[in-house]
Amino acid sequence: MKLRLYTAALLLGFSSLCFSQEDVEKPAPPAGNALVGDYYGADVSDTSVKKAISVGKLEDNLKADNKIENVSVKGEVTGVCPKRGCWISLKTEDGSSFFVKMKDYAFFVPTAAKGKNVVLEGVAEKKVTSIEELKHYAKDAKKSKAEIDAIKAPKEEIRFLASGIKVVN
Repeated sequence: MKLRLYTAALLLGFSSLCFSQEDVEKPAPPAGNALVGDYYGADVSDTSVKKAISVGKLEDNLKADNKIENVSVKGEVTGVCPKRGCWISLKTEDGSSFFVKMKDYAFFVPTAAKGKNVVLEGVAEKKVTSIEELKHYAKDAKKSKAEIDAIKAPKEEIRFLASGIKVVN
């Protein structure tokens, strides 16, 4: 009888190790109001804020080079990952948006950053994003199933890897 009890307890213990990490709830985005002067990641210097280029200028520069390192860009935040604050999107001159990830996932931004003007420091590049990745980010953004299913082709877009983000107004 004791052997059966020990065996059952042992099997129950091992089965608990089999549960996926995806079942574990991920932390929410950081709290905060994203006020002017707030920064996330590395502090963006006043010099970088002054020399920051517009999204349109970045797009022009990326026509000549597919990758630009150590660039500062200013723009309006149009979206923030509602799950963790681990990515944002910035409005482009034509009204679309480009995607910004945080370097090494070392920092996150509050959802209150949406609608704020920020300066990003980091690396920009033109990249083809796969269908799977586009669907993943659409799911993170809580898009409808129909919107996610409508993604049928990869997309060439600007991708930005931010080392720092500062709210400027």
